[in-house]
Amino acid sequence: MFIVSLSYIKPLAEVEACLDAHRQFLDACYSQGHFIASGPKEPRTGGVILAKGMTRIELESLIKEDPFHRAGVAQYEIIEFTPVKHAQGFERYI
Repeated sequence: MFIVSLSYIKPLAEVEACLDAHRQFLDACYSQGHFIASGPKEPRTGGVILAKGMTRIELESLIKEDPFHRAGVAQYEIIEFTPVKHAQGFERYI
């Protein structure tokens, strides 16, 4: 499982210009079963994606397709972890 932490590296106006395309990218990743959750950070300096079901190399390749990445408005940190404890019901996401 992965936590992808996005940090905006361009002004928010440039990020906003890519937002619709970014959300379409997210929708496609959800429909393929790759993403579990996503949303903006507070304060709005980036976002977070919870991903599963692929290797790190596959995730890195997928991220390169994100319109935020293509437009150069965000940088990405990928954290891989193995959930050994979780809330009841979360096992279906592991």
